Amino acid sequence: MIVDEFERNRPRVEASVSASVAERIRQLKNDLKEYGGNQREQWLEEMSHRLPLLSALSLRNFKEIKDLLDHPTAVEPTVRQRASVVQRALDKKAPFHLAKNSVADALLIEVFRSMLKKSRASNICLFATSNHQDFSHPNGDRRKPHPDFDDIFTDRRAHYLMGLEGLAAGLREHFGEEFEELVEEVELVQEEPRTLVEILEAERECFDKVWYVRSLIRQGKEERGEVDLVPEDLASRREAAMRRIEDRYGADNVGPWDDWGWGFVHGKLSALRWVLGSEWDFLDTSELLRHPDPHTWRRWGYGLNVTPK
Repeated sequence: MIVDEFERNRPRVEASVSASVAERIRQLKNDLKEYGGNQREQWLEEMSHRLPLLSALSLRNFKEIKDLLDHPTAVEPTVRQRASVVQRALDKKAPFHLAKNSVADALLIEVFRSMLKKSRASNICLFATSNHQDFSHPNGDRRKPHPDFDDIFTDRRAHYLMGLEGLAAGLREHFGEEFEELVEEVELVQEEPRTLVEILEAERECFDKVWYVRSLIRQGKEERGEVDLVPEDLASRREAAMRRIEDRYGADNVGPWDDWGWGFVHGKLSALRWVLGSEWDFLDTSELLRHPDPHTWRRWGYGLNVTPK
């Protein structure tokens, strides 16, 4: 019943969340255009990159909730529980105290009552909801159940929890330190996606290091006479670029590596370029000294305005 209700409402809620995120992004873009100043274009580019990620992340919770709902033991309402719902409706007791169809809500509370009766004396039963209109006290503290449910929640094993905060408090009270450790573990694995600037910087570092080691390999082949020497002016520019890479990352952190390390840095470069729109196997680094577009060298900070002959 809960799964069916979740799936029935999911498309509507997902559409609402997506629209809300899109509207918020639109407002931020308008603010940046008006007040962004010199960094406006950079921020707008960053936002355009993050928009698909934000939209996807905003909907990720729905899949996680569905996975949680699919794992517990399914409980189907019995004939007796359905009869109790009918009697509750005839008596106008909560959740039928409002002028709306509350059959599903009534079934939930009746199933909870039955499970409470069947549970052992040492068990704790939690009824968590955010539906205060149907289940909470109508003229008082929403954290307290409706008086029509007094026969259920006067049982010391039954606890009425309102909203996520109430559920967290109930779990914390019952599980104590074990719950706190679980929360910390979940928080550790919930990582924010990288920004476009961070991805570009990481790609630049991998690009630099791959180009550096390939240049070392090329120099070795030139010294052994296996390939032709590059023109003197190009060789001097190559040497200067290699020194700048050593200064930027440290001479001990730019290779060469063993086969595993060499493959690892190629894999990182491939993955980062794929994220930025290239194909998986695009590992070209020849642009550093040979690409005809001078913007290429400015992008990487080398200032090597070299036109191929």
